[in-house]
Amino acid sequence: MNSPHATAVAAPVAGQAPRLRARGLMKAYPGLTVLNGADLDVAAGEVVAVRGASGTGKSTLLHLLGLLERPDAGTVEIDGEDTTGLSRDRRARMRATRLGFVFQAFHLLPEFTVIENIVMAARTARLPLEESRARARDLLGRLGLAARENAKTTVLSGGERQRVAICRALLPRPGTLLADEPTGNLDPATAAVVFGELVQLAKADGAAVVVVTHDPAVAAQADRVLELSGGRLH
Repeated sequence: MNSPHATAVAAPVAGQAPRLRARGLMKAYPGLTVLNGADLDVAAGEVVAVRGASGTGKSTLLHLLGLLERPDAGTVEIDGEDTTGLSRDRRARMRATRLGFVFQAFHLLPEFTVIENIVMAARTARLPLEESRARARDLLGRLGLAARENAKTTVLSGGERQRVAICRALLPRPGTLLADEPTGNLDPATAAVVFGELVQLAKADGAAVVVVTHDPAVAAQADRVLELSGGRLH
């Protein structure tokens, strides 16, 4: 599935506008320019891996793409909508309904069961509860966790916890999925399997996926691999 390294700007599939588009992203902190005109297009059903040395701004890039921070300059479009001038509330709503996030730290709440952790995403996105429970059970079944529905997350293995986090991210069927070192806490064999499952489910939903990773086995499952250096994607 891995293709040769391509330019940072993907060609839209069959003339279709990309689900995620970034143009000229710039971000600087006192004494440090992190991003300096980064461009990126990601089509529906495409997985793009971003690699780079520590401190090059990979997590900052995801924060800008995920509307968690605002760029100093440049634009981010989600499903063709320019997010530049959106209010704080509108950005939060877009994060809840159109964006999914998977992180190295699973961010599961130990006092709640597996399915309760997943369905919390439905509350944030204001989705019908019963439909969301059915969707959660379907995702758990696809990832081999049907029997763990009512378990507390504290008794799960690392691979199982990350699968629950993936279910939570995919519950609202986001058009864009952003993953920051999603397999960093897993052993290599488990990491390859879990990321493969994430890719399969995201592609089935037609999501555009951007994953930051140091793991060559994870990058090998992407459609494109880009390098972030000098504040730009290559």
